[in-house]
Amino acid sequence: MCGIVGGVFWDGTIDGGTAESAVRAMVQAVGHRGPDGRGVFCSPGAVSGNGRPFAVLGQERLAIIDVSEAGAQPMGGQGGSPCITYNGETYNFAAIRARLERGGVSFNSKTDTEVILRGYDAWGIDVLKELRGIFAFGLWDERSQRLLIARDRLGIKPLYYFRGDGFLLFASEVRAL
Repeated sequence: MCGIVGGVFWDGTIDGGTAESAVRAMVQAVGHRGPDGRGVFCSPGAVSGNGRPFAVLGQERLAIIDVSEAGAQPMGGQGGSPCITYNGETYNFAAIRARLERGGVSFNSKTDTEVILRGYDAWGIDVLKELRGIFAFGLWDERSQRLLIARDRLGIKPLYYFRGDGFLLFASEVRAL
């Protein structure tokens, strides 16, 4: 039962430092959801202040599948690559992973989180068609300046969001918003 939080900020009225502080407070609000790690990712636009949209993602982790640091979240984001914060269990992740590996994709962890991230790299938003399980996640794609938030088809894993003037926030729990 991980806690995921984050936001995308696009009109320049909220600076990166303010956004990061807000997301860190949101992570604390879901702190009871996981004792195994805590992390925050700020996209390059949050640091540079260049006026481009940027995202800040946060995670309170309950490690289940890969308890090593290789499974720490938010995951990704190096060099402008997509970054994800994820809560759930993807039942068919081993089959998706095998398919990606046959296509030449390599992995750094044993997590279903990384399988979603690499699936997004390969198929874009169509990765959602491949996923079977219970999940909610936020994924920031720096290249396309897009935040993808998604949950399982039945809504087993919670995902709430709020859209304000120039920003959108999301979280596993309403109180984090």
